[in-house]
Amino acid sequence: MVAATESFSMTKLNPSVQLYTLRDAVAEDLENTLSRVAEIGFTQVEPYGFVDRVDEYEVLLSKFGLKAPTGHAQLIGQGDKVHVALKAAKSLGMETLIDPFTLPDEWDDKSRVDFFIAELNSISEIAREYGVRIGYHNHNWELAKEIDGQIAFDYFISKLNPEIVIELDTYWCEVGGQSAPEYLKKHADRIVAIHVKDGTKDGDRDKQVPAGQGEIPVAEILAAASAKVLPVVEFDFFTSGEVFDGITQSLEFIKEQQA
Repeated sequence: MVAATESFSMTKLNPSVQLYTLRDAVAEDLENTLSRVAEIGFTQVEPYGFVDRVDEYEVLLSKFGLKAPTGHAQLIGQGDKVHVALKAAKSLGMETLIDPFTLPDEWDDKSRVDFFIAELNSISEIAREYGVRIGYHNHNWELAKEIDGQIAFDYFISKLNPEIVIELDTYWCEVGGQSAPEYLKKHADRIVAIHVKDGTKDGDRDKQVPAGQGEIPVAEILAAASAKVLPVVEFDFFTSGEVFDGITQSLEFIKEQQA
């Protein structure tokens, strides 16, 4: 079993990369993908879909000197499957297991959002048994919609158990009409990781570009993030070149801002 990751330090954290960015390469050859990620200079990754490949991940992360402090797995509405995901996360030394997605239309219904809150609160109590904390990752709709006269995501966060954390997708925050730097400050006590990606503020995923090359204020976002916040490189889609080159450019930009 991989040793559990240590608590986040107070120095700038080494950037991670969300492996969903490299999903085609992961599906074709996970070992080669992780090898290339390590060669580029990443020391951390954020796996998705890892539950059914946990043994493979455990071997390969160790082989390439990579850690997985965070990971994505569907948790809400999964019943007893939550235990399987938490066991897999613990095996990989994950500190935070993050639910990555809920449907946009459901955020029009307060009762559905209350259901999400109740589910995560319950799951967070189960997660204590595994030494893993629970997180949630946003898209644009949580920031663009309102509940009881406030930003829906604010309402959601205010009702979560204190130990539940947020991975702020800064691109989708901006697309949702909110300033990501200001949102980082507003919820500094909750946000432990950010997705760093760039593109146009109209949310066209085909126009995403390496960090610092688009309309998202990435430099300001990184400056607003506290030292405990983990920057995670991600592209939903990357159509302007070779994706490994894209994550390399984003990594270099982040490190320049951290210097």
